[in-house]
Amino acid sequence: MYSVGIDIGSTSCKVAVFKNEELIEKMLCPTGWSSLETAKRILESLKKLGIHESNSKIVATGYGRVSVPYANKSVTEITCHGKGAAYIFKTGGTVIDVGGQDTKVISIEEGMVKDFIMNDKCSAGTGKFIEVMANRMGVTIEDLSSLAKNGGEATISSMCTVFAESEVISLIGQGVPRENIAYAVLNSVCSKVVSLCQRHSKDKKYFLTGGLCENEVILEFLSEKLNAEVISSPLGRYAGAIGAALIARNIK
Repeated sequence: MYSVGIDIGSTSCKVAVFKNEELIEKMLCPTGWSSLETAKRILESLKKLGIHESNSKIVATGYGRVSVPYANKSVTEITCHGKGAAYIFKTGGTVIDVGGQDTKVISIEEGMVKDFIMNDKCSAGTGKFIEVMANRMGVTIEDLSSLAKNGGEATISSMCTVFAESEVISLIGQGVPRENIAYAVLNSVCSKVVSLCQRHSKDKKYFLTGGLCENEVILEFLSEKLNAEVISSPLGRYAGAIGAALIARNIK
């Protein structure tokens, strides 16, 4: 019997497949304009692997979880991300998930969610903020991170993405080096993320999941601001899907 977790986020879709106790397959693809169309493509990909509704249990989570009609169950992102992070990191602590449209900070103990907070009212402090600023500067997110390694001094103070973009335009007009602007962008995001962590993780264990989980600059900035090492894993971007698949294993 297969257990499948499908995490349809606003930007990308992640799929995790377990056979018995083993994680045997991962998939990553853009969500695109329609979560329903994405779900259809995933089903076709699963069928090519020999995974059908008759030999599997499927749990959907994320922004587009209601768009997976063949799922046996849909579960909230918080529950799935917490469970997935506990599986990946094998210990309790605080999970930081910087998503495309929101940022989640989740405390986990003994594999269970104990507390959480979300920034879902404004894109500042999310992956979308970084994407917008990178586009404004004419670079990729990867290039932005590389530039930020050698930057400093400049700051972005606005809490709103629109006003922050105006600040970036102003810095560009002033001839501020791109490295310093890139630094200001990522530093601003990390400062907003850290502000969400204030009531979490007294034991100073932090884990980064989501699409930025392997971004070395983000990890460095967060660790510095939290005064504690922020740990990550290549599996971090699949935390929600893994958690959903683990829940699917228990469906009768």
